[in-house]
Amino acid sequence: MVTISRIRTKRFFGASIRWKILLAFFVIVGLSFAVAATNLTGLVKGYLFEQKTREDSLLTEKAAAAAAPFFDEASPEDISRVLAENAESIDGRLMLLDQDGKVQYDTMRDMSGHRLQLDEVLQVLNGNAEQAYGIHTQGEAMASRLGGADYSGQLAYSVHAMDGEDGPIGALLYVSRIQSLMDSLNSVQLQLISVFVLIALAALVLALILSQVVTKPITNLSRTMRKMGKGDLSVRVPVRGSGELRELAENYNTMAAQLERLDKTRSQFVSNASHELKTPLATMKIMLETVMYQPEMPEELRSEFMQDMNHEIDRLTGIITDLLTLTRMDSEKGEMKRETVDMSSLTEEVVHLLMPAAEKRGQRLESRIAQGLQMSGDRARLYQILYNLTDNAIKYSPDGGRIAVSLVSEDSALVWRVRDNGVGIPAEDQAHIFERFYRVDKARSRETGGTGLGLSIVKQLVTMHGGEISVRSEPGHGSEFKVVFPQGGAAT
Repeated sequence: MVTISRIRTKRFFGASIRWKILLAFFVIVGLSFAVAATNLTGLVKGYLFEQKTREDSLLTEKAAAAAAPFFDEASPEDISRVLAENAESIDGRLMLLDQDGKVQYDTMRDMSGHRLQLDEVLQVLNGNAEQAYGIHTQGEAMASRLGGADYSGQLAYSVHAMDGEDGPIGALLYVSRIQSLMDSLNSVQLQLISVFVLIALAALVLALILSQVVTKPITNLSRTMRKMGKGDLSVRVPVRGSGELRELAENYNTMAAQLERLDKTRSQFVSNASHELKTPLATMKIMLETVMYQPEMPEELRSEFMQDMNHEIDRLTGIITDLLTLTRMDSEKGEMKRETVDMSSLTEEVVHLLMPAAEKRGQRLESRIAQGLQMSGDRARLYQILYNLTDNAIKYSPDGGRIAVSLVSEDSALVWRVRDNGVGIPAEDQAHIFERFYRVDKARSRETGGTGLGLSIVKQLVTMHGGEISVRSEPGHGSEFKVVFPQGGAAT
C-alpha cells in the first residue's frame, strides 16, 4: 500500500503542466477566496454587532437617565411607568438593580428581589465601567431564567450605571433577545460562502479552459519533438498567438530547420565523400589488376600505370586530409589559438612560397601589400586561407596567366584580394562554390588534383575569424576572391 501510494504521488506531481497550472490556480484561488470570505463575514458580523451594541447601549443609557431620579426618590409608580414605557418598544426586559445587585424592579416581575451576579452588572456596580455589554447563550442557568420561558435563543446584556444626587444608586440592565440577529448573521455567512464557492467553481472552469489554451502550444511542441526524435526532421510547430509562446514556437522551428538542413548537408557530405573516395580506389584497382594479369606488359606502360596510381594515391590522400581538416574544425566549434598576427608579413610569406609554382607555368604572381597591418587571430589558419585561394588561382589560370594578391586596409577592416585571369566561374555556380565537394568543372578539377573541399575550408576559416568571403567572376575574364576581416578579429 505504501508503494502504491508513493507511485500515485509521483505520478500526480509528474503530471502534465496543465494539471499543475490547475492545481496552483486552485490553491491560490481557494486560499484567496477562503481568506476573503472569512474577512468579509467577520466584517459583516462586526458591523452588525457594533450597530446592535450601540443601539442597546443608547437605549439603556436613555432608560437609566429617565429612571434614576425616581429611583433616587423611591417613587415605585413613576419607576414602573418609565420602565414600562421603554419596554414597549423593545424585544426584551428591563431590570433596575440597587448597589448590592438586587433586582428592585423587573418589567417581567419574576426576578424582583433576586441578586444578580452577572459580570457586566458587577463591572458597573463596582465602578470599573459606566456601562458594559455582553452576549450569552441559553446554556447558562441565569441566561435561561432571564430569557423567559418561551425563549431559548441567545441574549445580550446591556448595563448602565444610575447616579443620584449623592452618587451611584444602582444600575439598569437591559436583556435583549438577539437570536433573530444571529440567525440573520448565519444566513449572511452561508450566502457569502455560497457565492464564493460559485465564483471559485466558475474560476476553476475558466482556468481549465485557459490552461488548455495556454498549454496547447506546449503540447504541440512536445508532440513535434517526439516525431523529430523518431527521425522526422521536417515537422514544424504551428505559430499562433503572441508573446513568449509564439517566440518559443518560432525559435523551435528555426532550430528544426537548421537541424534538417544540417542533416541533409551531412547526408550529402557522406554521399559525396563516398563517391570521391570510391573514384580513385576504383581507378587504382583497374590499373593494379591490369598490371597483375598482364605480366608481359611493356616496361614503359607499366611505369605509366605506376605513375597514374601514385597520382590517384596523392589525390586520395588530399581528400582524406581535407576531410580530417573539416572534421577537426567542426569538432573544435570555432576554437582557435589567438595571437596578434602581422598580416603584411604573412601575405608576403605566402606569395614568396607560391612564386615558384607560378613561374613553372610561366605565370606572373604580383602582390600589392600595405605594410604594418595586424589583426588578432590564428596565424596558421589565416595562412591556410590565403594559401588555398592563391594556389587555386594558379591552378585554374592558363599558362602565362596573371595572378594578383593584395592586402589593404579599408574602413577599419583588412581586405585580401586574389585575382586571376583564368576561365572564370559561371553565375549559376557562384552561389555554390563554397559548398563541400562542389566543382564547377569536375573533369578539370580532377586533372588539377582538386578535392572540392578547399573553398569550403576557406569559408569556414574565414567565418571563424569573424570575416566574410565573396567572389566576383565572369566566364572568360577570370575571378576575384575578396576576404574582409575586422582588424580586431572575431568577437570572443
